[in-house]
Amino acid sequence: MTPAETALVLARAQFAFTISFHFIFPSFSIGLASYLAVLEGLWLKTGKQVYIDLFRYWVRIFAIVFAMGVVSGIVMSYQFGTNWAVFSDKAGPIIGPLMAYEVLTAFFLEAGFLGVMLFGMKKVGPRLHFGATLMVAVGTFISAFWILSVNSWMQTPTGWAINAVGQFVPKDGWLPIIFNPSFPYRLVHTVIAAYLTTAFIVGGVGAWHLLKGSRTTAVKTSFSMAMWMAAIVAPIQIFAGDMHGLNTLEHQPVKIMAMEGHFQSHPDGAPLILFGLPDQDAQTVRYAVEIPKLSSLILKHDLNAPMNGLDTVKRADQPPVAIVFWTFRIMVGIGFAMLGLGLWSLLARMRGKLYDWKWLHRAGIVMGPSGTVAVLAGWATTEVGRQPWVISGLLRTADASSAIATPGVATSLAAFVIVYFAAFSAGTWYILKLMANPPHENEPDNVAGPIRTSGTTPAMENS
Repeated sequence: MTPAETALVLARAQFAFTISFHFIFPSFSIGLASYLAVLEGLWLKTGKQVYIDLFRYWVRIFAIVFAMGVVSGIVMSYQFGTNWAVFSDKAGPIIGPLMAYEVLTAFFLEAGFLGVMLFGMKKVGPRLHFGATLMVAVGTFISAFWILSVNSWMQTPTGWAINAVGQFVPKDGWLPIIFNPSFPYRLVHTVIAAYLTTAFIVGGVGAWHLLKGSRTTAVKTSFSMAMWMAAIVAPIQIFAGDMHGLNTLEHQPVKIMAMEGHFQSHPDGAPLILFGLPDQDAQTVRYAVEIPKLSSLILKHDLNAPMNGLDTVKRADQPPVAIVFWTFRIMVGIGFAMLGLGLWSLLARMRGKLYDWKWLHRAGIVMGPSGTVAVLAGWATTEVGRQPWVISGLLRTADASSAIATPGVATSLAAFVIVYFAAFSAGTWYILKLMANPPHENEPDNVAGPIRTSGTTPAMENS
């Protein structure tokens, strides 16, 4: 491997490392913000203390998750200018404005109302406070909207032209760029994944406390709500994933070939390879366990539909098949495990045993982090499956990096690894510490906000 190739691998590893760490937190905070809005809305509607108790319990965790998401995301934008300067130059006229819209619309909205949400219940009143909570939840969705629009354009670029200096620029306005062919499918699939991630974390915490003998109304309610989400939303996500897969087959067929492990074309129906060891050098899947023609049935709704394989693609244009093949199976396997737990909880609910079946609770604890694992696996499938392109079919990853020497990239990568593990391990430990305590009746409000702003002194209370 040449020094330039080594530097490229390290630059890719650095971005993959930082975005993987970052993605953990928004995938939780997007769903948790909506969950908090639901809890506060139910409290206002019913007046039941349990909902505001759960709100106060989870809003403390949300504050930490949100903060770590912001901090971990800031450095990624700098990498565009350091490690990926050619990409920034060529795609900046399209990528830059879309990311700026995310800051101007989503981040400012979240930041503007976050303080009210965390500390303003007794200052603005319940209804205005609920409005602030809704604005934070809406802000997280808008943030996902813009970021996924950027990523989707890189996957399925449309509406672009090349200017006189070789940059990608809008051709016929912004709408074809924002609403590119894969964007609606990716938005739905990712946002539902965030909701499921939150549901299984909440369910895992509830299951833990049920096993520990805590049977308060708050613990039971949180577990019940999470299991309803698993039972209802998991099948919706499987359907949305199938639609996303069909869209990917239409616009990124090479990615589907890698996901399915189809090194050879199948003119009379392609098998569904359940497991195996992809060997890219030999262009085959060794020890394949497969079901004949099922892949054609799933992807084209016809047992005998022909499907092209990677033998129709130049080796230089093939993604790393083993990574895409296995991360896709991890994601799909977790999705069906989520569905199974949801159906199991329905059976327990119908028999009046939702809070009594200990094996259900143990499964809930095991599945607690499953959403996080699934979104990381899905991200790897999406991004690695796009390789060797940073903008599909238009700009290769190898041609998008900066001319930085290997020691420089290696040093920054090592620094990121050390700092991220130190800082975020501490934050994660504190989140788990909070989760280890069950929600109680009459949870205290978060009144311990800032007592002064810079340069001001609080007024003395009259005695």
